[in-house]
This record gives sequence, C-alpha cells and structure tokens, in this order.
Amino acid sequence: MTEIAAPVAPVTAPGSSRLLAGLVEGLSSSGALTAEWRAVFLAVPRHLFVPDLVWRRGEDGCGPHPLRRAEQPQEWLEMVYRDEPVITQINDGAPLSVSTVSPESTVARRIVYTSSTSMPSVVAEMLSALRAEPGMSVLEIGTGTGWNAALLAQRLGGEHITSVEIDPRLSAHAQRALANAGYGTVTVITGDGALGYPRRAPYDRVISTACVYRVPYPWIAQTRAGGLIVTPWGTEYYNGHLLALTVAGDGSATGRIVGMTAFMTLRDQRIPWIPISEIVTDDSETHAEEKLSRRHPRHYVASYDARTAIGVQVPRCIPRYAPPEAEDPDGILWLLDQWSGSWAAIHHQPDQPGPYRVRQYGPRRLFDEVSAAYRIWKAAGKPPAHTWRITITPEGQHAELTG
Repeated sequence: MTEIAAPVAPVTAPGSSRLLAGLVEGLSSSGALTAEWRAVFLAVPRHLFVPDLVWRRGEDGCGPHPLRRAEQPQEWLEMVYRDEPVITQINDGAPLSVSTVSPESTVARRIVYTSSTSMPSVVAEMLSALRAEPGMSVLEIGTGTGWNAALLAQRLGGEHITSVEIDPRLSAHAQRALANAGYGTVTVITGDGALGYPRRAPYDRVISTACVYRVPYPWIAQTRAGGLIVTPWGTEYYNGHLLALTVAGDGSATGRIVGMTAFMTLRDQRIPWIPISEIVTDDSETHAEEKLSRRHPRHYVASYDARTAIGVQVPRCIPRYAPPEAEDPDGILWLLDQWSGSWAAIHHQPDQPGPYRVRQYGPRRLFDEVSAAYRIWKAAGKPPAHTWRITITPEGQHAELTG
C-alpha cells in the first residue's frame, strides 16, 4: 500500500450555502438525518468533494452524459445538492471503449459506473447505523470523493479516521479535497480495502461504501471486540441490503440486515456481466430438461423478503427477466449460474394461468433450488429480511433464519 500526498486547491461555489441548508432541512424533515448528524452535514459542504466532471445517467439510451462544472456551473451545483448519488467515475476511469468487465467477451463496450458520491439520505442512514461517538477510531473502506470521511472527521476528529481507496486517482482527489476543506488529519491510504489497514488497527468501527457478497474477514480481525461493522451487502440473487455486524471476542461477527440500499461492488468481488446468449447456448437448449410449475415466476422476484430468502439459500444464482415482446409472447425469468454454465428458464404469457413451462440445464438444477428455497421461506411464515442472522468466521459466511 502507498500513502499519497496531494496539493491543496481552492474551491468556491456561490449559492452553495442555500442549497446545502435546503438539503439538510429536507433530510431532517424526512427523518433520514438524526439530530447528532444534522450539524455535521451543515458543516461539511458536499460540493467541496465532488470533482468538476460528473456523469448524468442517460435517459435516451445513449448515456451516460458528462456534466462539466466549468460549462454548466449552476446545473452542476444543483445536482450536487440533490438527494441523489452523483456518478464520479465510469469504467474505472478508462476510455468508454475499453471493457473493465471482460475484455474477451461480447460486452467489451459496456459502460459500468465505478465510483460515486453516495446519496445523502443513504449516507445519513449508514452513519446513524454505525453508532460512532467522538473519539472512536473508524476504518472506512472506499474513500471515493472523501465526503463521507469528512463527515466522520467533523464529528469524531480527523486523527481517528482511516480511509482506504483502491484507485490512486480517486485517492489523490480525496486527499486534496479533505486537506482543502480542513480535514487533512484524515489518513487516506491507497490500497485494497478488502485487506483493511492493519497498521492502525484495532478499530472501534468499520464502514464500507462498497457492497460485498462476502464480508472480508480482515475487517472483523481488525475490529475490537464489541465493535461494529456497517456495510452494503447482498447476494448474487439480490444486492440491496445494509448489514450491521457486531464483533465478538472469539473472532466472529454476527448481525442482521438493518436497511435497504444498493451500492457499487467492492472491486475484487465484482460479478462480470455476461449476455444470456453466452450462457444459454444452442447445445444447452437442445439438452435442457423440461418440467411444469404451478407457481407464477413473479413469486420468485416480486417480494423483497422472498428475494432475500432465496439469495441467502441459493448462492451463485443470478435472476434476469425478459418481458414478453411482439416477436416472443413468452415472458421469461432466467436463473443463471455463469460460473458452472447452469441455467433455468421459467416461461409465462400475460393473463394466462399456469402451469408454467420450466427448462433447466447444467450441473445445477437452479429452478429446483430456487423453488425449494421459496417453499422453506413460505413454510416459515414468509419472515422479513431482518430475521436472517448473518455470521462471519475465519472459515466463511453463514446465514440462518431466526425468530
């Protein structure tokens, strides 16, 4: 790992105080921002950390679209102070024509959002869940723009904050922004956040701004007994949870889902996006097993709690839905394991009752696995997502249903 120093550059934005006050008032009125953090948000202007070039999500199928502060300063500033995430990097900063997902694949020109400054209401929710108090030491995974680290520093003291960012350019930008805003005592490290930063351990709190499918064990090992870890978390079936874990004296950590949120994934846990046509080949279609199901495929994806239950029970299963089209009257729920080449397809037609045609192929019978997981969840009374207890040990990750 390399510690990067960066020069200080002044940043000004007329009208930002009014926009910041409006954002904080809205967050407070909605209940997203607690009293403990309200003064902190007011003291740390978000625009001090957002780079001059950001990206708007395309609504015309041709995006993303660049938004440059020098060209449209008012639009840039208003975007910064909405309760929305702001995309600050695509394709890891590489040219759009270069794939960072799979260079050998047919998705070589696919655009991937790879860094952002998070939605303020989500930031507020995560900081509240962290339950950090002044003087506590905090390890942040994913510095990004540096705004979240500055919020932590404002309340806890910059000398207590360590933030790790894998991208050297993002790390350098964040260190410049933090120094310029008066938070130069925050320790910014360029390195792999999955490894934590043992030199300043143990930490009272760990917070990640990247989603993980498997919580890296170094985070647990570097946290004091009784300490708390807050991270976006998900499964291949559904990425949209906020997980809070308490570290025990035996080296394990246990916790529950405490909210709903979606974040970009930690780099070493990214799942390559593969077209269905590369998984469902002509040969596999010829040899697929067929059966009928009485349950409509929407049951497997429509409910947040159902998707949570299926995801924790059926690893490495990615759902994708293809709606009915004029050329193909069938809607299809695909279940894909691109690692083993296994797949399943559940067909339905609008306004037509079952039974529904099911095809599956590969070393796994994904429909059978998903159907069994759904039945277990239904038989348990359809418990909500927060009733799953997640435990991390040196041996791995385990989920169990509790009361």
